[in-house]
Amino acid sequence: MDKNIYKQIISKREFSELPEKDVELAFSHFEKRQVSDEEKVRLTRELLHKVFGAFGSKKLLNLKYKNPEWVLRKHLSTRERFGFYEEIYERILNGFERKVDVIDLGAGVNGFSYYYFKDKPGYIAIEAVGQWVDLMNSYFKKEKINGKAIHLSLFELKRIKEIIKRGKGKKIVFLFKILDALEMLERDYSKKLLLEIIPLADRIALSFSTESMIKRKKFRAERKWILNFIEENFRIRDDFEINGERFIVFSKKQNL
Repeated sequence: MDKNIYKQIISKREFSELPEKDVELAFSHFEKRQVSDEEKVRLTRELLHKVFGAFGSKKLLNLKYKNPEWVLRKHLSTRERFGFYEEIYERILNGFERKVDVIDLGAGVNGFSYYYFKDKPGYIAIEAVGQWVDLMNSYFKKEKINGKAIHLSLFELKRIKEIIKRGKGKKIVFLFKILDALEMLERDYSKKLLLEIIPLADRIALSFSTESMIKRKKFRAERKWILNFIEENFRIRDDFEINGERFIVFSKKQNL
């Protein structure tokens, strides 16, 4: 990508701290179009907003510290889970011993839900929006939480795997509502990601919306493409829906 085009794309605050990898992937969708550079920049920003900015309030880009409840309610994805976190985490972590590491891929601001874990795990949030990473790390430091947020593209697969390997106890990977974002940037990347990380984790918890967040209308799409893939390749441990979000918890087939 031309450096001047890259600088134009990230000159907007919303995109200023995104990993270069994600910006390049978004731009690649329009790079060969017979349109002006200005139009390519506009289209790239439009796609990046759909991937990274659609769920979060712009107020979250300019904070240093806020009450956890305030932050969770400002992000559309975490707002849906508000009031249900304890139930969700209890079901996802059911059967784990106390020593467990949570690796939250595409965390958004989900690190602010840490105190809803019954048994406080080690927690690593991997997030592409740099401002949210700083926000979570400030929160972890202030509250002395055993957590860390890392600024990283989910398409940096080698580094993702290295981070998962570092955990010493049981490991569970969260992928909450990131399927659409991954697929918008690279088709079938969700499947590739799952196949690469499943050997490194004891369990994966994946979620997706089953109804619109604003009007609360059920989606017609049933996500059979990912459900069939999980059923064919992994062992499903739990499958439940809470407040318009469906959670699939699974592991390697040989894990009994």
